[in-house]
Amino acid sequence: MKTINVEQIIQVVRDLCIEANCHLPEDIKGAIAGCKACEPFDIAKNILEKIEENYGIADADNVPICQDTGLACVFLEIGQDVHIEGNLKDAVDEGVRRGYTEGFLRKSCVKDPIDRVNTGDNTPAVIYYDIVPGDGLKITVAPKGFGSENMSQIKMLKPSDGLAGVKDFILKVVEEAGPNPCPPIETLPTHIAGLPCAVNINCHVTRHKTAVL
Repeated sequence: MKTINVEQIIQVVRDLCIEANCHLPEDIKGAIAGCKACEPFDIAKNILEKIEENYGIADADNVPICQDTGLACVFLEIGQDVHIEGNLKDAVDEGVRRGYTEGFLRKSCVKDPIDRVNTGDNTPAVIYYDIVPGDGLKITVAPKGFGSENMSQIKMLKPSDGLAGVKDFILKVVEEAGPNPCPPIETLPTHIAGLPCAVNINCHVTRHKTAVL
């Protein structure tokens, strides 16, 4: 049994919040470069060049890639042989609080969607828990901006709509979104009576950083 104290988690989450917002992952940089290399239209190629220039400045000066530093989404893969010493949720929120405050990142979380009162420290984080084999704790921080998130859609299809219905809905959402974002899509289990389809859209700043304790 491996023991991890929450103070370690707080520090790691703090650092990941800052790193994810200031340094675009290499896989995203590679995808942008690949798109630019085969882009036939000058205007589009110029936009991709500006995106490269932007993340280059962010890398060099350690400043946010985008002014929207996002809602803090934190993914935890918790080894079944790990003992967390302290309150895990509180530790993640404290790490986010320190990261966004000490990193001078924009606080983008409101306590209630209707009242619109900013929490002032970008907490609470949206936390996803997954129990996995082993004695490690994998932490991924993925700040989610809402310029693109607001273009996401969900539809409760009927099972009889089948794959064709899913494809039609995805194409509709992407067409309506236009050039603003780009969609990842995955499959998960569902009830026999349902065929839910969610298109969750992101922009090129698909920020994410990971650490393993």
